[in-house]
Amino acid sequence: MVPSTAIRLPNHRWQIYPQKPELAQQIAEAVALPPILAQALIDRGIETVEEVQAFLDPESVILPSPLDDFPDLALTVELLEKAIAKGSKIAICGDYDADGMTSTALLMRALRALGANVDYAIPSRMAEGYGINERIVREFHGEGVQIILTVDNGIAAVKPIALARELGMDAIITDHHELPDELPPATAILNPKLIREASPYRGVAGVGVAYILAICLAQKLGQSQPLIKPLRELLTLGTIADLAPLTGVNRRWVKRGLRQLPESELAGVQALIQVSGASSSGGKGAKAMKPDEIGFRLGPRINAVGRIGDPQIAIELLTTDDPGIALTRAMQCEQLNQDRQQMCETIEAEAIAWIESSGMDYLGSRVLVVVQPGWHHGTIGIVASRLVERYGVPVFIGTYEDEHQDKIRGSARSIPEFHVFEAMQHCDRWLGKYGGHRAAGGFTLSTQNLDGFRQGLSEFAHGCLEPHHLKPAIAINVLAEFEQIDLDLYREIDRLHPCGIENPSPVFWTPNVEVVEQRIVGKGHIKVTLESSTHSFHPDSPKIATPRRIQGIAWRWGDYFPLPRYIDVAYKLRENTWNGNTNVELELISARLPENEDSRPSEITRESVPPQPPVRRSLKTPQKQAVQESLPLTTLGVTASAVTLVLPEAPPVTVNPEWLSGIPLQSLLTHLEGRVLFYGAGRPEIGATACEIEWNFPKRPCDTLLLWTLPPSGTHLQWLLGKGMPRQVYVYNHLPPLQSPMQLRSHLRDRLQELGTQPLNLVQLGQELWVAPSTLLAALRELGDSYPEFPPTQTLDRELERLYRWYAFPPEKLAQINWRSSLH
Repeated sequence: MVPSTAIRLPNHRWQIYPQKPELAQQIAEAVALPPILAQALIDRGIETVEEVQAFLDPESVILPSPLDDFPDLALTVELLEKAIAKGSKIAICGDYDADGMTSTALLMRALRALGANVDYAIPSRMAEGYGINERIVREFHGEGVQIILTVDNGIAAVKPIALARELGMDAIITDHHELPDELPPATAILNPKLIREASPYRGVAGVGVAYILAICLAQKLGQSQPLIKPLRELLTLGTIADLAPLTGVNRRWVKRGLRQLPESELAGVQALIQVSGASSSGGKGAKAMKPDEIGFRLGPRINAVGRIGDPQIAIELLTTDDPGIALTRAMQCEQLNQDRQQMCETIEAEAIAWIESSGMDYLGSRVLVVVQPGWHHGTIGIVASRLVERYGVPVFIGTYEDEHQDKIRGSARSIPEFHVFEAMQHCDRWLGKYGGHRAAGGFTLSTQNLDGFRQGLSEFAHGCLEPHHLKPAIAINVLAEFEQIDLDLYREIDRLHPCGIENPSPVFWTPNVEVVEQRIVGKGHIKVTLESSTHSFHPDSPKIATPRRIQGIAWRWGDYFPLPRYIDVAYKLRENTWNGNTNVELELISARLPENEDSRPSEITRESVPPQPPVRRSLKTPQKQAVQESLPLTTLGVTASAVTLVLPEAPPVTVNPEWLSGIPLQSLLTHLEGRVLFYGAGRPEIGATACEIEWNFPKRPCDTLLLWTLPPSGTHLQWLLGKGMPRQVYVYNHLPPLQSPMQLRSHLRDRLQELGTQPLNLVQLGQELWVAPSTLLAALRELGDSYPEFPPTQTLDRELERLYRWYAFPPEKLAQINWRSSLH
């Protein structure tokens, strides 16, 4: 075991979605999907069978016409139609990122195919920065251009667009970035931020706006059919590379495009796939490409050209039909990407060294501003993303534009709670040019304004960030056992694809796995072999062990090597093929120490449990109307506040009931006989029945126990089994109303004041509030007293996570626990 002082793990907040097992089961049965994947859809807000079916089959959704949603689209189509008919010159002004270059290539291909006289220009990243500028406008005018068409830029270019109009040119802006306070005086503007929020086109990237325009124009000219497939491929590349949300039409179009890409008819895409190794060669029956192959292979090679090379390389790659030219350009992209990777590694190392040697209080500032000379403007945005991942705060990183160090150009990357564009608006007085959106942006400023800018960002950060936000949040869908993970489950996830922004791949977690093997591979990655003793534990109850091993990879986790022997892991699934064998691996995205760091799953069996304290227990119903047993109370601890905590003991369990999943009540009750104990929060009313029904509290032994919800803990369940002695138990897994951590602490604070020196019965109060005794102890300890006589507990948040898992505990796992031996 690695000494605790040496342990370092990712500094993450785990946010596990509330589980809805009954709803997940209903959805799973309706659409033939594994319940743990149905839960992942529920976590996205997709909660009805109709919504799930529309999600799984986006082609079934009837889309409105873009002409109805984009106010200036019809005018734009008309202007371009007339320009093509007259042979008027059209010029595209693009951008140098993957979205901008695929947008430019898409419109170049479309307009040329439709007979337009068209050319393009992209501003110099190094000399000019982002967006159309007055130099480009004047050059276009000198070349006889009559229509300027911006793609992926222009929404904030008030002066350049005004100049174009003064010079007699029409200016059409197609962009998707945030709207500034003043819009340019363009002839027409196409921006999804200007359309209704409920529109399925609301989330399209710049390349999506270009695609809509191209297809609508081609349809007007009766020439759309041969253009749709090649343009959709470029749309797919740009949408994923730009991290656009994979919802609405993006999901529909990208899903089609990913199926096309392995069999691409575009010479440039074929060449890029070949040199990057993104996919096996195409041909009939080739698998659909995964978004990750674009995000980590194709996209970076296109982006690298715009970052440190000449964007013309990428435009020619994506517009040529000559395989030889395409392969040459693809190989140039490959070399530039390798150069870009080396630059990023160097800058990242230098940035980390500077941050950690400077002693700067970035947590106190709640934002990290790093400016150093000699860094390449085109790569610092990538480094900013890595620094956000490492330090958990918004990062603004810059470098000087010239040797005089008078001007700084930078990039920003953020965390979800911090809006980059609004932060830069707050700091407008110190900035030159800037632009972006919630998650990222770019900016320039004079060196003399750096201190003011840093202070302004800190002020803005303190207005929207709390200290707990500075631990990156990891959203986790559902607990999975290693025995559930196989190729069948992985292939079912394909039905949720394409996954990406706002439609993430399902994230599973498994507690207390053993790191059997680990080693560093590649550039700071950890390859692991994990063993799980699937002990899906619940509050105050035994654990179960069924060991199974599985391989995993943790990208860029070299700083955390070696991992401790036992960890909780959060992960996605990935397919790995080696020597002709295909299996499923884990892609670790977070890890934390288990709730009980000293637990050893391999030593726990179904017949053995951790030692239980000798206590006495009783039960009280949530309605406070149950019969109160006259059992003696055993005092276990007296706190500094003079409140005595007691934990009454349950009677022994002498039965081994049959555990069954709940079925519709009216159907079940027609088949039951004898005495039935109906227990749980929010129980429905039951009409006349042949059974003898008791509620919540067993006055005498029963034949059947109906658990509308599980009791608050294993302690409570042991009491019900011991007193009720049922032959069969039906488990419905409804979730009772639970208080938030703040509400629970407040409730306990008030209760302690009411009690004074009277004893506090943890089982009674736990039943009243539907929480486990361990959860109450965690809350009480957070109020200030240590209660050393009781076993250790985790934080209240962690105890509540355990509680959610317990209420979803399935009957087949309850059946594996030997409740009789566990109490002896």
